[in-house]
Amino acid sequence: MPSMNQNDPTPNSATNEPHAPSLGMLITMVRSEIVRAIEAELASQGLDLSFTQYLILKKSQQLGAVSATELARAVELDGGAMTRQLDHLERKGYLRRSPHEQDRRALRIELTEAGNTIWQNTASVCSERVMNAAQRSLSPVEQAQLHDYLERMLQALRDKN
Repeated sequence: MPSMNQNDPTPNSATNEPHAPSLGMLITMVRSEIVRAIEAELASQGLDLSFTQYLILKKSQQLGAVSATELARAVELDGGAMTRQLDHLERKGYLRRSPHEQDRRALRIELTEAGNTIWQNTASVCSERVMNAAQRSLSPVEQAQLHDYLERMLQALRDKN
């Protein structure tokens, strides 16, 4: 079994390089760089959005009007953190909380017109730019393979059987 310690001189089984980071460390580093790059790209376009807020806008655009609980689950946030992020996005005018049609106790979270415009015209473009840059050294076949490998790993980790 390859070492999980990035500083361990034991060769990594995938690369056989003595100081190569483990797969887990590489995935962590790639995610960190994507977060940093997306936040920088959003800031360069004048958007004051954290990566978490960007994810909430993205999922809101994909899912439509949903409960705060459903949205929190989709972006993997706990209820308290989700409430704070929704408060920020609502103050910025990107999201609104509306009463649920069937359950008066529940609220539906949805993009406002401004939130939809920000997503369509800027945030999604920033994300696409970052992801294209991240994959520029990969051929289209390699990009598809990487996507497939990552999906399979995620499914294996989520599979409870």
